[in-house]
Amino acid sequence: MAPTILTDSASAGDPRLPTLVLVCKRPAPGVGKQRLAKTLGINITYEIATQLLACATEDLAAWPGPIVVAPARRRDVSWATTLLPGVRVHAQGRGNLGQRLNRLDGELRARGHQSLVFIGSDAPSLSSTDYEDVRRCLMSYDTVLIPARDGGVVLMASRRPWPDLGGLPWSTGQLGQTLAQACNRCGSLVVLPGGGFDIDEVDDLQRLANTLAGDRRPARQKLYRWLQSSM
Repeated sequence: MAPTILTDSASAGDPRLPTLVLVCKRPAPGVGKQRLAKTLGINITYEIATQLLACATEDLAAWPGPIVVAPARRRDVSWATTLLPGVRVHAQGRGNLGQRLNRLDGELRARGHQSLVFIGSDAPSLSSTDYEDVRRCLMSYDTVLIPARDGGVVLMASRRPWPDLGGLPWSTGQLGQTLAQACNRCGSLVVLPGGGFDIDEVDDLQRLANTLAGDRRPARQKLYRWLQSSM
């Protein structure tokens, strides 16, 4: 059965602009962020995951082009439709992260989304300036990667189909470099503007609080206040 796609004019955005795709899991106690959970416990980690998702959803709402939510599990499609009014939803399907991204990328391109920007739900340090830079870079480059401090990436965008991502070293410090090299070998012109970090370890939360101190976006303000009172 094909993944479910829901469309609505409210999520269409400007079709001339890239499509922003949120690749996410539905927050639940004991799901995801296991390194945080080992130190903070299941309930606090669940609260963090919920607030991180709210920040990513905030970015979708601010995006001027088309938007898509891609939940990990098909049974979470209905839940994903509640994140934003009229949002397009496309389940990721099976396989490791690289395989799921390849499939998602191919299916969305087949439906007319030719310039795609992928984000996860754990990089609230991404700013409006980062997103503006990505849109600008995609006018001159094939592929845009925003590197993470730990060697991964916090955003990956391309005007061209991705190379085979299934065998890349996901969740390691070699991912960013390996991904850029794979894109280069396929003839893509790659740029790495700026930098950021995602939330994997407890130390990342203090870095996040420092980063969000002056951020006026509502979901970031809420997360900042929670971090100040809870951590």
